[in-house]
Amino acid sequence: MTEKFPMTAEGFERLEVELKQLKTQARPDVIKAIAEAREHGDLSENAEYHAARERQSFIEGRVGELEDKISRAQVIDPTKLSGDTVKFGATVTVVDEDTDEKMTYQIVGELEADVKDGKIAVTSPIARALVGKTEGDSVEVATPKGAKAYEILKVAFI
Repeated sequence: MTEKFPMTAEGFERLEVELKQLKTQARPDVIKAIAEAREHGDLSENAEYHAARERQSFIEGRVGELEDKISRAQVIDPTKLSGDTVKFGATVTVVDEDTDEKMTYQIVGELEADVKDGKIAVTSPIARALVGKTEGDSVEVATPKGAKAYEILKVAFI
């Protein structure tokens, strides 16, 4: 059995958009560039040809990777979830118990995690510490700078 990847609908859509762009724009463009480079003669010393072939190889690899991820995606819509327990798809507001700094994270699949955008992978240390907890709970997370303690202020599914 193939492994499924949990993913939000938003993350799934982003992968589909990238795949469509590669298939409908990037792939035809690189095929045209290869054809043009071939017209310039000797392929062994043709840098344009080699660059276009390298780009084609990258595009085909990425298309295969995206098709695989899309086929194994388990799309979960956070807006259809509810409750006060942290789980996949939850948007969690926490406060650092040492600095009183508030942070909000959405727990998403590994393929769509982006800390700068407030999206953390369900497999990350902080997400693993938060999953299963509820508002008011304190969690301790091992970080490269030492243990950090957070209090869960809010759990939402948006």
